[in-house]
Amino acid sequence: MPKGFVALVKWLRRWEPRDWAPLATLAALVVFFSLATPRYSFFQLVTVSQILQQGAVLAIVSVGLTFVLLCGEIDLSVGALATLAGCTCGYLFRALVPEETPGSQPAEEPWTAVLLCVLVPMVVVVALGAVSGGLTVWSGLPSFIITLAMMNVADGLSQYIAAGEQFVRLPQVLELLGNEGWTVLPGLMIPYSAAIAAGVFVLAHLVLQYTRYGRYVYMVGGNREAARLAGVSPQVVVWSTLALSAALAALGGLLGAGRIGAASPTDNADLLLNAVACVVLGGTSLFGGEGGVGRTLVGVLIFTVLDVGLNKITWIAPDARALLMGVVLLAALVVNGLLARRPR
Repeated sequence: MPKGFVALVKWLRRWEPRDWAPLATLAALVVFFSLATPRYSFFQLVTVSQILQQGAVLAIVSVGLTFVLLCGEIDLSVGALATLAGCTCGYLFRALVPEETPGSQPAEEPWTAVLLCVLVPMVVVVALGAVSGGLTVWSGLPSFIITLAMMNVADGLSQYIAAGEQFVRLPQVLELLGNEGWTVLPGLMIPYSAAIAAGVFVLAHLVLQYTRYGRYVYMVGGNREAARLAGVSPQVVVWSTLALSAALAALGGLLGAGRIGAASPTDNADLLLNAVACVVLGGTSLFGGEGGVGRTLVGVLIFTVLDVGLNKITWIAPDARALLMGVVLLAALVVNGLLARRPR
């Protein structure tokens, strides 16, 4: 028997029921929607493109939350920070690039202005995330409280910057990254945003699994006192994960604004709850020390497949789709939670 096959069997035998539960949920959803949609419209290549495009921003933000949850903390400000990044980008673009006048040639977008419109929002949001992390470790208060306050700060800044308006002009590069991609087959497009999300996932996985920092994240989440006795600074690790979460929230917010083609203080209202649901659906513990970005990827796929599939079922009333989505997510979370409580 080939050694590779034997190694694969041994690896699969180490999996517990709670490891299989998210994958079983995803497979069940794919089978159900493939049969339930009219003319099997779910089982098409265009559906894959829709899932990739709709899940890209959610995936990026969920990766940042995964790091925070692995430390046993929580970041409630990711949705507001993503919105702030989009509004700041729109404000700067309006100030730096003149608007087109009727009958004139399209205004050029100087690369320096575009660079500022992308980098400044990233810097601002990361700074706020670093402040959240610093206050969390300095005050000793739960990150739940600190990031809840930062959520309101970011929301207030977005409303102040927008002043009741919606920014409908954004750099073309963001609209390109948010809506375009590579056409692989007829009906199958790999969005640029999905490629960016894939790069974030791969990099995050390598960091968590093969670097000292990744081991520190698991140690702090598993047993903070033991990590301290081993020479690890839990304060530095917690601070860095909150700053990283803010950075990925900013990246997701910019891509999301580019996909919509506008930025508004009312954007990303559900992003926080959806991202937390994805991380927990994948099997990452809310109490820290267990999970990873691979599991988060499965959670993102479950959430996005459910969203896209419900929108394709014509015999379900639109008003009932949100209810059904909540019921299915609740059931999946309860099952995963019950399995997680079983001893290994």
